[in-house]
Amino acid sequence: MEITDKVAIVTGAGAGIGAAVARRLAAGGAKVVLADLNADSAAAVAESIGSAAVAVGGDVADEKVIQQVIDRAEEAFGPVDLFVANAGIGGGPGLDSTDAQWSASIEINVLSHVRAARLLVPGWVERGEGYFLSTASAAGLLTQIGSAPYSVTKHAAVGFAEWLSITYGDKGVRVSCLCPMGVDTRLLQKDLIPDNPEAAELAVKAVTTAGPVLSTEEVAESVVAGIDSERFLILPHPEVLKMYRHKGSDYDRWIDGMRRFQAALQA
Repeated sequence: MEITDKVAIVTGAGAGIGAAVARRLAAGGAKVVLADLNADSAAAVAESIGSAAVAVGGDVADEKVIQQVIDRAEEAFGPVDLFVANAGIGGGPGLDSTDAQWSASIEINVLSHVRAARLLVPGWVERGEGYFLSTASAAGLLTQIGSAPYSVTKHAAVGFAEWLSITYGDKGVRVSCLCPMGVDTRLLQKDLIPDNPEAAELAVKAVTTAGPVLSTEEVAESVVAGIDSERFLILPHPEVLKMYRHKGSDYDRWIDGMRRFQAALQA
């Protein structure tokens, strides 16, 4: 899909990957609505972009908020062509993760995608075109040492994107799933596992040891290239594909290897 003159919504756009993607889409000629729980951050990014961007504050796990964001996009620029479901959170550590931590991860990392698709896909099918981009993680293809909720919900995000593409791909709806490893964002620096420094250190070490930490701008370039070629898996870290193939070729061997990797990180 050519992004020029397209209307896009980017969630989690007040910082990190979302902000970089919003800026890159606007630089490519798109009109962008930035949504973020932190309204001031979203507004600041939108202001830095200029007249091609507007901001909306709110929790995009709430379907009413998603509808408000869609309405704002239509009022400002016209029908939505592209939805970037980028908002995400870390989560709890392992079996000691609370139900509240699990619920929060499921709400934002999975159900916010489902609710956005529920609101947009029927209209895209009528129009014969539309694009849904899900920000998952390499953890959704592999795993996340140190955090069960993050790993499980990112797997679910990948699974939903697959289902969406299979179900609606022949009806004009294009779907991509962004699965980076380490990216220089607050999530990696501080928020992957809030309130549990030991688990957070393990999780971050697992990510940074596995491959390079990319800038958000590098990821945004990969996103635009992936949209342009309508690729399902967008992998800013090419080594993730090699890891994923290794996992699929011999699951037991891969799990044994991950156990050894985890033990080495904890040594």
